[in-house]
Amino acid sequence: MIKKNLNTKEFIQIFFKICENIEKNKDYFSELDRAIGDGDHGVTMSIGWTAVKEKLSEFSDDITFDKICIQVASSFLSAVGASAGPLYATALMRGGAKLKGLKNVNSSQMADFFEAAANGIKERGKAELGDKTMLDVWLPVSEVMKINAEQNEDIIEILLKGSLIADQAMNSTKDMLSKKGRSSKLGERSKGHIDPGAASSEMIIRTFYETTKDFNTS
Repeated sequence: MIKKNLNTKEFIQIFFKICENIEKNKDYFSELDRAIGDGDHGVTMSIGWTAVKEKLSEFSDDITFDKICIQVASSFLSAVGASAGPLYATALMRGGAKLKGLKNVNSSQMADFFEAAANGIKERGKAELGDKTMLDVWLPVSEVMKINAEQNEDIIEILLKGSLIADQAMNSTKDMLSKKGRSSKLGERSKGHIDPGAASSEMIIRTFYETTKDFNTS
């Protein structure tokens, strides 16, 4: 069954599921981070998304996409002072701005959301593709979604394509040399490990797909 639109109620449910999955995987994300960073990525993400979960429960039925993104971004940023805070806040603010005043979005608009989010991460983090960061997932995902949305109106299919690329992109960071943050000081020793930010980003994008897919079967 083709899904041509996603509404705000469903969007909120996706965020609830992200919060749940972050919590389930926080130890794994921290384990990845211990290999090349501070070892706190899972804890940081857990704190941020726990704050988001509390905010999600306050939303009214008539809220628009941009207002959801603004409030989620604000909650995450207030809870997390680390680098992930400003990056995700910027991503959500930029993405939400593309959906201003909307309560339903189509595949093209969903692709616009991911494209703006990825560009926000790139600009805020001053990172480039290949630097071994979360951008190495977000950028290729946004690009493949944009291309597929031009030919396909099925949101589930667009998110599936993004999820598949996210998995490939996440795994590709294992062979990269880190050029950002504390892990950049490790030089060649940063190779052989998946970037924790790329791993949590992959999980977020996969959750978008899996949760949206389930809307058509429930």
